[in-house]
Amino acid sequence: MKIILEKLYNHQNLSESEAYDILFRITRGEYNSSQIASFLTVFLMRPVCVEELTGFRNSLLDQCIKIDFGDLDSIDVCGTGGDSKNTFNISTITAFVLAGSGIKVTKHGNYGVSSLSGSSNVMEYFGYEFTTVESKLQKQLDTANICFLHAPLFHPAMKSVAQIRKELGVKTFFNMLGPLVNPANPKYQLTGVFNLELARLYQYLLQQTEKNFRIIHSLDGYDEVSLTGQFKMLSPDNEQLLDAAHFGTSNTTASELFGGNSLEESAHIFIQILQANGTKAQREVVYANSALAIQCIIPNLSINEAKRMAEDSIHSGKALKSFKKLITA
Repeated sequence: MKIILEKLYNHQNLSESEAYDILFRITRGEYNSSQIASFLTVFLMRPVCVEELTGFRNSLLDQCIKIDFGDLDSIDVCGTGGDSKNTFNISTITAFVLAGSGIKVTKHGNYGVSSLSGSSNVMEYFGYEFTTVESKLQKQLDTANICFLHAPLFHPAMKSVAQIRKELGVKTFFNMLGPLVNPANPKYQLTGVFNLELARLYQYLLQQTEKNFRIIHSLDGYDEVSLTGQFKMLSPDNEQLLDAAHFGTSNTTASELFGGNSLEESAHIFIQILQANGTKAQREVVYANSALAIQCIIPNLSINEAKRMAEDSIHSGKALKSFKKLITA
């Protein structure tokens, strides 16, 4: 680690193979917490390059507990986190909106780092039991159209640095990796990232796969469609600058997206929205993210048609029903 740290301190990038190897060694417990924290901190001081991100991703994927759902056409809706905005659980609610619309969702998630309540926090709060057992996850998909893949269980490298990440309390390159290392390898992906440079790195990496994807970054820093201003959407062969008018709605404000001051408050907001009792701003943000995810899977739909599907999932109770089925499955 000393040689690697000296290289990084001298403003040199790691090669893909070096990045792969260092993460493999972290997983094997070869370094102490101070060394790991120092390593993670470097990437708060400068951007990760494409070779480093590729090496980190490949190392995690090669070591993860893989899940095989056969030819299932599923989607993951997962943000990097780390935007320090403390919004309500937009991507997790979006996942249930999609499931309520009949779309299979293999949701990859983790505990919050820069926010109070990540997707794993809220799912655990409601009694969901994390598992790596493929038959249980398949049953959840069959009954609820969704299963939840808790990242630390599937990725030993993530688990080994969980406490250090929690103590640091800021985004690290593990936030960058989360959406790239879903162990079920879904064919579709809607991913939010916390800056535009990372969005373009993601686009480059995902273009090397067979996925149909949409990468989202709101220009005011959100790792999702926040409707607080303009946002970039990158797909396999396109890049667009969009705003609230694209969805036939008006801008929201940061205060309207606030996720609460405690896990209990976050969970209350979460269930209120699923019960169709959210505020107009909360609902519109969920519909916007859901509509883009639906279009990713069904590209011949107009944005208005996709949004109506999302609205129906909430107002008919199908999204809530999917949530309840998952919790009891």
